[in-house]
Amino acid sequence: MELILKYFPDLNDHQIKQFSALKSLYEDWNSKINVVSRKDIEEIYLKHVLHSLGIAKVIQFKEGTKLLDVGTGGGFPGIPLAILFPNCQFHLVDSINKKLKVVNAVADALELSNIKTTHSRVEAIDDTYDFIISRAVTYMPEFTKWVKGKTAKKQQNDLKNGIFYLKGGDLSEELKQYTTVQMYELSQYFDEPFFETKKVVYLPMKYK
Repeated sequence: MELILKYFPDLNDHQIKQFSALKSLYEDWNSKINVVSRKDIEEIYLKHVLHSLGIAKVIQFKEGTKLLDVGTGGGFPGIPLAILFPNCQFHLVDSINKKLKVVNAVADALELSNIKTTHSRVEAIDDTYDFIISRAVTYMPEFTKWVKGKTAKKQQNDLKNGIFYLKGGDLSEELKQYTTVQMYELSQYFDEPFFETKKVVYLPMKYK
């Protein structure tokens, strides 16, 4: 938890309480339904929570922003970002229902009223969002096909509506077709060695 406060020192008491509760909630649920690898659960603040919050170092979402978290798994990056941005709306989607059982239980325990979940493939979601967020669920060209037409027309943030993608390694081949893509090295914001190859990939998306 000290790790979160190191990089996000302006959290209010309620947010600190919510972030502090994450480890025990995930430990408890992970013993029943495996959503975080056994070795990662001990480092959940580093490898999952802080990693998710990397997006918040690139952009501060304005009040009322709508976000779609694709392939949320155990609730990353959606849950940490929903704690940080309580005035934004998060829609967490996954094709594996048992993972969403954990997400819903964690969201309920934290009293996160700004989260909804859907058990579905993302292609079947019929709505538009300011931003689509995800943690490396697939190759970017495939991902952009999945979410085509899901970007809202109205702009209300400092960056144009589009995708924020958390990914590591060399992405030059994967992203070479995108002329407007921007990459933010998480090592610019976080000191820990874990983030040396991790990036936030931002891709503005056209409406429809």
